[in-house]
Amino acid sequence: MAKKKEAQNTQSFAKYVRGFWILFLIGIAAVVLIFSLASWGVFGDMPDHTQLENPNTNLASEIISSDGKTLGKFYFNDNRTPVSYEEFPKHLVEALIATEDARYYGHSGIDGLGTVRALVKLGAGGGASTISQQLAKQLFHGEGSSNIAERIIQKIKEWVIAIRLERQYTKEEIVTQYFNIYDFNNNADGIRSAARIYFGKEPKELSIKESAMLVGMFKNSALYNPRPNRNPVGVKNRRNVVLSQMEKYGYISETVKDSLQKSDLDLNYTPESHREGIATYFRGYLDGYMKEWINENPKPDGSKYNLYNDGLKIYTTIDSRMQTYAEAAVKKHMNKLQSEFFHQNTPERNKTAPFLDLSNDEVEALIERSMKQSERWRHMKYDLKIADKDIRESFQKPTKMTVFSWGGEIDTIMKPIDSMRYYKSFLHTGMMSMNPKTGLVKAWVGGIDFRHFQYDHVKQGKRQVGSTFKPFVYATAIDQLHMSPCDKLPRSQITIEKGKFGNMEPWTPKNASGRYGGEVTLQQGLAGSINTITARLMDKVGPQPVVDLAKKLGIESTIPAVPSIGLGTADISVYEMVGAYAAFANKGVYTKPVMIERIEDKNGTVLFQFTPETRDVLSAESAYVTVKLMEGVTTSGSGTRLRTQGAEKWNKMYQEIITGYPYQFTNPIAGKTGTTQNQSDGWFMGMVPNLVTGVWVGAEDRSVHFKTITYGQGASMALPIWGMYMRSCYEDEDLEISKGDFERPEDLSIAVDCDKYNPDANSDGLDEDEGFPDELDI
Repeated sequence: MAKKKEAQNTQSFAKYVRGFWILFLIGIAAVVLIFSLASWGVFGDMPDHTQLENPNTNLASEIISSDGKTLGKFYFNDNRTPVSYEEFPKHLVEALIATEDARYYGHSGIDGLGTVRALVKLGAGGGASTISQQLAKQLFHGEGSSNIAERIIQKIKEWVIAIRLERQYTKEEIVTQYFNIYDFNNNADGIRSAARIYFGKEPKELSIKESAMLVGMFKNSALYNPRPNRNPVGVKNRRNVVLSQMEKYGYISETVKDSLQKSDLDLNYTPESHREGIATYFRGYLDGYMKEWINENPKPDGSKYNLYNDGLKIYTTIDSRMQTYAEAAVKKHMNKLQSEFFHQNTPERNKTAPFLDLSNDEVEALIERSMKQSERWRHMKYDLKIADKDIRESFQKPTKMTVFSWGGEIDTIMKPIDSMRYYKSFLHTGMMSMNPKTGLVKAWVGGIDFRHFQYDHVKQGKRQVGSTFKPFVYATAIDQLHMSPCDKLPRSQITIEKGKFGNMEPWTPKNASGRYGGEVTLQQGLAGSINTITARLMDKVGPQPVVDLAKKLGIESTIPAVPSIGLGTADISVYEMVGAYAAFANKGVYTKPVMIERIEDKNGTVLFQFTPETRDVLSAESAYVTVKLMEGVTTSGSGTRLRTQGAEKWNKMYQEIITGYPYQFTNPIAGKTGTTQNQSDGWFMGMVPNLVTGVWVGAEDRSVHFKTITYGQGASMALPIWGMYMRSCYEDEDLEISKGDFERPEDLSIAVDCDKYNPDANSDGLDEDEGFPDELDI
């Protein structure tokens, strides 16, 4: 009986064992089947080998300066620029491993121990997702569903993809992809953008505590958002958890952990957007340029590159250091100049402020035109189909808005019509700097603030150039007539008769000082910007050869072949003027300005490489003689304030608006100031052998200007920006900006040393420089 019972027990146990193994095998088979079905795509599309090899992630196109700095990026939603594993500091990777996947190097995509722990504790002890699983989630199926069944299917797919990723990539490559794919919020897509936006650094420069804070964001970048005043306590606590994990797994000592946990976050929040950062106007120009380039240069398969998603690398000629110096000079001087302008245009001093020379009716007509040209009018009339009467009424209703001021943005309530008038009162600027020998543009400042004034005054804007055009007249005379700076001409008035050169009326220009009589050298004529001397040269050579020379020098703007162009009546851009002047410094060879050195795709394949465009325009001798004439402007003309003696002469009179004194330049500088009728435009073109820079200053409307030439001349409005910029460039010795002489041609046959050629050449004095240089008077 006992034996029979024992046999029954044995049979029952065997039955249970068989049942267990059958269930176990069925379970294994079910798991294998489920994973196979998932792998075959039964539960939804799965990435194939090609997709795993090339994950479809949006990459921002990067704008890179000539000195290797990121100027900005082009992107729609993803501000992502990938970096390699070698660019990560060791502690950044250690922080990730310690916090997210401590057994990362011991599994093949799925952490079995972690999974069992999560199942037993129902997730109370933390999740079981490995870094590989999290990457799979980021790359291929995003956030989980709220439906339990769908969540289970997603988790299964996530496991399958994680295993495939482990087979496809090394551990280091997976970590690299994970850091590069993650969205750290605030346009910080990927670790490089996050490091730059939150700390103003490249990833390799991150400290331990900075790395810990960024790794802490992997838990929830929205909750642990380090943006100022969002969640500082929560972000710091989460960072400290990461530091504790690093200490737990032996990556840092307890002493280091304790010290770092007590420290502040030390953020350097630097948002990256299309309207912030440096070189914003240049980036705006580049946006348009790249779109044209993309249309003309398709991919090998015929499709078009996407500027915002394809991760192009655009290597520009802009030097980030010089760009920074240029923007600082603009900000410092324009702030002070604007303050003086406001002071002179209070309602008590000017009833039609900020406009001068206009009646009330003319002011109203100007505002009406500006209103109809505004984006607000366009949107309401053409997009919303609102009647003109109602649009006008909307301009009279107080509205919340943020307006620009040099003291910072102002949140206010203002009528749109009043805000238009307020913005009309601002002075603007355009500035460009380039190497005359190579054509490489080194700095580009298109205005005072890209967020509020997006019109680019470097290439887009064209204004009357005033006396900065005169060197083209002098160069034509030198080239055609072999004239010397030491040659003398009468300063007396001259009339060019009607029709002689196509002019419709007789032309009798006046000198700004009102002084006539006697003779002066060409050197004195240009240094003092004496209008009658320019007119006499124009009478000798005719306007058409001057126009032809300007065109050969790269000026594409319309220049009518009439005598008055010699005093700068033509509207020309800063970009064109800098390119033209550069030919004088480059021995008469015009080199087209270059802004882009090369373009690469995301894999480093070169798609575009610039080739210089040059042409001979003047003989080296004519170019050098013209340069020597312009050197006279900075030694005895309106540009003398660049010198120590010039600073002493002008400092007291202009201290309230002229910034940067004393400049104290002692090296050779060739240049020319320019001031147009009624002081509406102020220019300065300045050159040293390896750098040519042009600056324009003026308001949007020509009726907005200084009342007197004391403040409204180019030497007061534009020259100080050049002076401060160049002083900063010289202080940065790594830039190697020349302080030497312009190269003298070996076969020079034209006399340029007027003291030797004509000892009393300067005895007449430069009366045009007594506070009233180069006024355009036609």
